[in-house]
Amino acid sequence: MSSQSIASPCINICQTDSVTGVCLGCGRTLQEITDWINLSDEEKEKVINLSQDRLNDLLFDTE
Repeated sequence: MSSQSIASPCINICQTDSVTGVCLGCGRTLQEITDWINLSDEEKEKVINLSQDRLNDLLFDTE
């Protein structure tokens, strides 16, 4: 079974936040981006969920 069934969340806005190191396009860390091709579908789903939470935190931080 191939682990290529879940597409990368990359939207070609490859710029990292200078404080967190998180990609401002997809919300992944550099390590998650590097590891993506080797992750199982379950791991990819977890990364996508975490990355969306990170983007929400960065974009909607009201503190």
